[in-house]
Amino acid sequence: MSASITNTTGIPIRGAVAGDHAGISAWFRRHAASLTWLLPVVAITVIVQAWNMSGTPQRIDDEGTYTAQAWAIMHLGEITHYTYWYDHPPLGWIQIAGYTGLTGAFARYPFAVEAGREAMVFFSAVSSILLFVLARRLGAGRITAAAAGLVFALSPLALQYHRTVYIDNVATPWLLAAFVLVLSRRQQLAGFAGAAACLGIAVLSKETYLLALPFLVWMAVRRADRSTRRYTLSVAGAVLVIIGGGYLLLAAVKGELLPGSGRVSLFEGITYQLGSRSASGSLFDPGSLANAAASQWWALDPVFIVLGSASAVVGLFLRRVRPIAAMLVFLLAMMFRPNGYLPVPYVIMLIPFAALLVAYTAERAVLSIAGRVRTRTRLGTGTRRGLGITWAVTTAVALVVSVPLWGTQLRGFVLGNLDLPMQQAEQWVGDNVSKSSRLLVDDAMWVDLVEDGFARNNVVWYYKLDTDGAVERQSPNGWKDSDYVITTDSMRTGGNSSSDVRQAIENSTAVATFGSGDQQVEVRRIHAEGRTAAQTAITRASDLRKTMGTELASNPALRADDGTKSQFRAGQVDSRAMIALGQVLADQDVRVDRFTPLTGETGQPFRTAVLHTSDVASAERVAATLDAMSESFRPASVEREGERLTVTYTPADPTTTATSAS
Repeated sequence: MSASITNTTGIPIRGAVAGDHAGISAWFRRHAASLTWLLPVVAITVIVQAWNMSGTPQRIDDEGTYTAQAWAIMHLGEITHYTYWYDHPPLGWIQIAGYTGLTGAFARYPFAVEAGREAMVFFSAVSSILLFVLARRLGAGRITAAAAGLVFALSPLALQYHRTVYIDNVATPWLLAAFVLVLSRRQQLAGFAGAAACLGIAVLSKETYLLALPFLVWMAVRRADRSTRRYTLSVAGAVLVIIGGGYLLLAAVKGELLPGSGRVSLFEGITYQLGSRSASGSLFDPGSLANAAASQWWALDPVFIVLGSASAVVGLFLRRVRPIAAMLVFLLAMMFRPNGYLPVPYVIMLIPFAALLVAYTAERAVLSIAGRVRTRTRLGTGTRRGLGITWAVTTAVALVVSVPLWGTQLRGFVLGNLDLPMQQAEQWVGDNVSKSSRLLVDDAMWVDLVEDGFARNNVVWYYKLDTDGAVERQSPNGWKDSDYVITTDSMRTGGNSSSDVRQAIENSTAVATFGSGDQQVEVRRIHAEGRTAAQTAITRASDLRKTMGTELASNPALRADDGTKSQFRAGQVDSRAMIALGQVLADQDVRVDRFTPLTGETGQPFRTAVLHTSDVASAERVAATLDAMSESFRPASVEREGERLTVTYTPADPTTTATSAS
C-alpha cells in the first residue's frame, strides 16, 4: 500500500492514490480517520467558546469599536461609525460585517458585541481546522494534530482572547491558511499564490501579521521546486504586492493617501502606528502598559506561556518546524524591544503556533524515546533518547500542573457573568435617561444605545471627544456639552490621556453604580458648572431633604417603624416622593415599608416607596391622588396589588430638590 498526500488538505492517507476515488462519499472514506480526530476537536472549540460567551469576559472598548465598525457597514453604509483615519486596515471588520450580515447575528442578541463574539466562534473554528491540517502537513500524527487543537481551544489564555472581538482573531485563520498552502507538494504555483493571497488578507485584517512574512518566505524557499522556484516565488510576491496595493488604492481614490489640511491620510495612520504612537514601556517596569499586558497573559495561563516559549526553542532544532519555531521566538523577542508598542491582543498571533509546537515537540520526544526518529543528526541514539525523556517529562509535568489551573479558569468562563455590570448599566440608561441626552460612553455600548433610540450624534465614544474633528465641531464646549458619562475600566484607564474625558469624570457625580473593582460601571451625571459648585448644590439639596423628611416623620398619619423614619430624617428619600406622600397623608393614614435602593442606586435618594392602606378602596384613592399631581411630582409608575402600592419616580438631578407641589 502506498502513502500519498491529497492536494486539498495535505492529510497523509494510506492505500489511496489520486484518481482512485471520486465524489464526496469517497473523500469522506479516505479521510475518515483524520475526521474522527478533527471533528471532536472542532466541536469542543465551538462549544467551549460559545458557552456563556455573553457573560465572560466583560465587554471592552476595543471589541465595541470593531463591532460598531462592522455594524456601520451593514446599517449605515459607512466603513466606520466615526471618521476612518487608517489606524488599521478595514478588512478585519469588513469580514465581521460579512459574517453578521449573512447570518443575521445582530438580530439574535440584545447586545451588539455578542454578535461579534459569535463571529469570533466561527473564525476560531476555522483556525482549529487549519491548525490540524498544518500539523499534518508538517508530518505530525493525527493524535498530535488533535492535541494542538485542544491546547488552542482550551487554554484559558486562548479562550479569553478568542472570545473577545479582536481583528487578530479574523487574521489568524488566513495566516494559518498561508502556511498550509505554502506546504503544497503539488500545484506549487497555485499553492504559493494562494499562500501570498492569504497572507495579504491576514495583513489587511491586522497589520502586525506582516511580521510573519520572512518566515513564510523561508518555508516557501525550502519547499519550492528548484526548477521553478524563481517563477513561483515571483508570482507569489506579485500577488502579495497587488493585494497590498489595493489598500493604497483605497486611500488614493478617497484622496487620503498623503497628509492634507482638514483630512486624514494613510501616511499619517502608518506613521502613527510605527513612530508617533506612545510606547508601552518595558516589560520589566511594573508601571508600564507592556507589563500590564504581559501580566494579564500570565495570570490566565502561566504554564502554557512557559511551555510554549520553551517549545519554540526546542523547535529550532527540529528541521520541519524550524521556520515556525523561529517565527515564534522572533515574535517573543519583539515584545522586549525598547520604546515599542505592545498591544494586548498581540498574543493572539502566537497562540496557534505555540500550541502546534507544544504538541509537535512532545510527539518528537516520544518517538525519540521509542527509537523511531530517523533524522540526520550527529547525536547518538542514547543521547536522542535522553533528550526525548527530558522533554517528555517536562511536558508531562506541565500537563499535570495545568489541569487544576485550567479547570479553575474554565469554570469561570463557563459560569461567570463578569459582563453583568455593563448589561445593568445599559438597561438603567435605557430606562431612566432621556433619549435627548448626550452621553460619553465606552464603545462597547455605542451600537446598543443608538439602537435603543439615542441619536447617533448624541452617543459619543469617549476616545473621539477630542480626537475627531467632526465630534469636536458638535461639542464646541468639549465635555460640558455632554449630560452623562458612563465609566468603565477601559475609560478609567485609557481615558486618562484625554483632558476632556478626565474633566468630564472629575466634574460628575455617580447616579448609578454596578459591579465593583475592574468590572465596575458607573453612570455619572456631568455638571457643566464644575465640581465645586455642583457639590455645594448637592449638599444644599440633601439638607432640604433632611428638613422635609423630619417634618414628614413627625406626621401622625404616617405609620412606619423607627428605621424608616430615620431614613426620612436623614434626607435619604426623594423629595418628590415625600411631597406626594404628604398629599396622601392629608387624606388618610398610610403605612410605609422600609426603603431599599434599586439595583445600582445604593447611596442615592430612595425613589421607590411601598405604601399600604387600610383597604382596596383607600389604595385606589391614593393612586388617584398620585395620578392627579402635576407632572413634576407625578410618579413614573404606580403598581397596585390590593391595598399595596409600589410608587416609583424617575431619577432626579442630584443638585436639585423639589420643594413644593403647587
